[in-house]
Amino acid sequence: MADVRLHQIKKSFGSVEVLHGISLDIASGEFISLLGASGCGKTTLLRIVAGLEGATEGRVELGGQDVTGLPPEKRDIAMMFQSYALLPHLSVAENVRFPLRMRRIGTKAEQRERVADALETVQLGHLAERKISQLSGGQQQRIALARAIVSKPKVLLLDEPLSNLDARLREDMQVELIEIHRRLGLTTIFVTHDQEEALSLSDRIVLLNKGKVEQEGAPDEIYSSPATPFASSFLGASNLLPATVRRVGGTAIAELEDGQTVALPADTAEGACTLALRQEDITLSGEGDANLTAEVATRVYLGARSRYILRLAGQDLRVLTGTTPTHEVGSKVGLVFDADRIRILPPETEKTSKDT
Repeated sequence: MADVRLHQIKKSFGSVEVLHGISLDIASGEFISLLGASGCGKTTLLRIVAGLEGATEGRVELGGQDVTGLPPEKRDIAMMFQSYALLPHLSVAENVRFPLRMRRIGTKAEQRERVADALETVQLGHLAERKISQLSGGQQQRIALARAIVSKPKVLLLDEPLSNLDARLREDMQVELIEIHRRLGLTTIFVTHDQEEALSLSDRIVLLNKGKVEQEGAPDEIYSSPATPFASSFLGASNLLPATVRRVGGTAIAELEDGQTVALPADTAEGACTLALRQEDITLSGEGDANLTAEVATRVYLGARSRYILRLAGQDLRVLTGTTPTHEVGSKVGLVFDADRIRILPPETEKTSKDT
């Protein structure tokens, strides 16, 4: 039985429908990420699971029980907010104890034991008597997590909990969340707009786009086999090139808008399509022995890597290399890649980007 079951969830704010009939089953102990750009509906969906928002239509089940009409405190869930929502006038220990007091869980002695266990889980037991104002941002984030798990909820909801941390702390907390989930086995729904977080943490990713499920699957599956131009662009920032496939003899040829061509597998269907090619799958060379030719528009030195922005067929194309910059802006470069790495997707019907 699924721990969480969402059946045809719709949500409207006035005349604007933000969720368009989302159905989703989440297994016991599964870590699932709701991934998407701002405005795609992921936080609204999480708040409907929590009971903080009511669905316009549809049903929410937790542990086989229909909880659609129940308030948050009767759903056996815990939610960690992006802002942490800690109480500054209480100590660390009292902040963690707060949900136990509100829900009258256990005796005072049992509550103290649970608080100690939760603080040890996030490795901050030594800060129990500190004030919140005395903690760093990373420590506050861990205290908020301890407060979320102290009641041992059936489902843990995390609303972009890492977005306020700097890059190094965010990496550390990704590892921490993986280890805590492995130890506790809580069914977890994690909301993020960051594909790296979703790929590193999740058992399964649900990619949302404009209030609908664009694609769902295991991280490696959804990354390596995007089903739509949006999924390809959002996960891994693939380059998307409009093309037309025609057959020359027994060979399938994709012609780009500037007339350059790429050979494709023989069984590729003819007609309009979108070629998706990840930036890390391209190597730059001279103009000679290459699949395509482009012009260098910009180059960015990233330390161990370099990123080039190229002009190809009237649009930007990104290439991520493992070398220091060697190609000058304005020069012509060859693009070398394995044709098997190209994904053949339906033609784009509208602009696809991370700002969609």
